[in-house]
Amino acid sequence: MHIPFNKIYLSGQEAPFLQEVLLSGKLNADGLFSPRCRDYFKEHYHFENTFLTTSCTAALEMMALLLDLQPGDEIIAPAYTFVSTVNPFILRGATIRFADSQPHSPNIDPDSVAALINTKTKAIIVMHYAGQACDMHALEALSKEFQITLLEDAAHAIDAYYDNRPLGSFAAMSAFSFHASKNIVAGEGGLLVINDTQYLKRAQLIFEKGTNRTAFSKGEVPAYEWMDIGSSFAASELSAACLYAQLSSLSVIQSKRKALWQAYYNALSSLAEQQYFELPTLLNAEEHNAHLFFIVCKSKEERVKLSAYLKEKGIETAFHYQALNQSPFYKNHYPALHLPQAERYADCLLRLPLYPDLTMEELQYIVHEIQAFFKN
Repeated sequence: MHIPFNKIYLSGQEAPFLQEVLLSGKLNADGLFSPRCRDYFKEHYHFENTFLTTSCTAALEMMALLLDLQPGDEIIAPAYTFVSTVNPFILRGATIRFADSQPHSPNIDPDSVAALINTKTKAIIVMHYAGQACDMHALEALSKEFQITLLEDAAHAIDAYYDNRPLGSFAAMSAFSFHASKNIVAGEGGLLVINDTQYLKRAQLIFEKGTNRTAFSKGEVPAYEWMDIGSSFAASELSAACLYAQLSSLSVIQSKRKALWQAYYNALSSLAEQQYFELPTLLNAEEHNAHLFFIVCKSKEERVKLSAYLKEKGIETAFHYQALNQSPFYKNHYPALHLPQAERYADCLLRLPLYPDLTMEELQYIVHEIQAFFKN
């Protein structure tokens, strides 16, 4: 038996929608499907101001531009995340201050964030690892107390909730990913959500390469002019068509993923209770989106052995991020920094196969082999 780590789910509407775009002759942005996607996000999550981008990285780059960073500005970010969470801010000249993860979760620790806040802090960006919510009440409180902008990297977090609010709705701005590894996919693709409307007018300029094209096309200004810095951030209609096909099947996708996630959790709980490894810990107020299922081994060596054992049995698994404070780039530009929890997850976290077409029989086989590894 061979079980891949990930397999893209297709709804069946991708090909017809792509053909519709091709026949329309409108392949660039804002044709047939971009408005439908934006309407979906507005209707289902009350995201009033959205921009479909070429990637989540592009959405984060727009976010960094909108902050209007100045020399000396600092951004507090999780160390346990993908480089795209911080690269856009470094590109704009900001200094990154890494916070640790929580002992019970790879997500950013609000206490670690609080210890880093100073007069240079411009923003706090959080990343909802595995579609599981950060402690947004604590982070919102810090943002309000110190008058610091809060941002969400919601790359993992489509259709996830905290305290009955969708992730991506808590911060001034948030960014989502529709990469091929995510719950819903557009090959590549992203979304910038503007919740704080003070950023909206400038976001429209930056999105249109620094021009007032949007206002001009609506007849709001008499001339089409270069107004600001910007770049080519807009997703094509081909990406939007794929995305809308996935959005149209989101309830099916999520139902399958959540059933598999819960089956893993139930089947592996006994081993976790015997302290062979740790399982994901959920906050009381959260509804996760089953983006990833992971276990946390006791050591890096044990994780390597387990991964190799499962590979021999035809089961693909994956590690995840290097803690960014341990990366060559960080070490070359910043003083040495030890963040024990982020480094522990980097060394010990192992992701298991999880995708809608994974069968319960395959999942049971994976669980059986994990049990065999620890019990034999």
